[in-house]
Amino acid sequence: MAALRVTEIFRSLQGESRSVGWPTVFVRLTGCPLRCVYCDTAYAFSGGERLELAAILEQVAAHGVRHVCVTGGEPLAQPACLELLEGLVAAGYEVSLETSGALDVAQVHPQVVKVLDLKTPGSGEAARNLYANLDHLDAKDQVKFVIADEADYAWAKAKLAEYRLPERCEVLFSPVAGVQNPTELAEKILRDRLDVRFQLQLHKLLWGDQPGV
Repeated sequence: MAALRVTEIFRSLQGESRSVGWPTVFVRLTGCPLRCVYCDTAYAFSGGERLELAAILEQVAAHGVRHVCVTGGEPLAQPACLELLEGLVAAGYEVSLETSGALDVAQVHPQVVKVLDLKTPGSGEAARNLYANLDHLDAKDQVKFVIADEADYAWAKAKLAEYRLPERCEVLFSPVAGVQNPTELAEKILRDRLDVRFQLQLHKLLWGDQPGV
């Protein structure tokens, strides 16, 4: 039976994306090939517990909610993540996948909502973006830009136009917490009439940087 290394499974409110605010079970898989400078889940780079797929599904079911988010680390760094996503969909959950966008999403189950980062220059990992992934997004999916400064904002605007992202799916602009002033970012979006959704990380507003919430 397939098994994955898991850092944590917990219930909280979804803090980001279109489903923000919904009670959600998070399955945080261990490991990530990227090292974004602002990463707030570096504790998931290593360690974790190896769990068989059935055990993960059992833990998810115990929380009794219909939204499940598979995140990391970078969840697709473990090939068995695809089986986990299929198992969650088969069990009837509304499933989302948070991914860096650096690994191929072509084999992700079509019912899974993909929330795909395009890494900005400020992340230090922009060279890892796999732009072919954009061809696998549709209207239910989302592309996220985490913006640290003016250079990131200008870069993100250019990518919106280059790949016509608002025509493909919903686009999210988020400030790097404690680095980019959120009000300034919101005003730039309005000034430039961008067809994007501004978002703050709800879980950080509620609970700060605590892991597992």
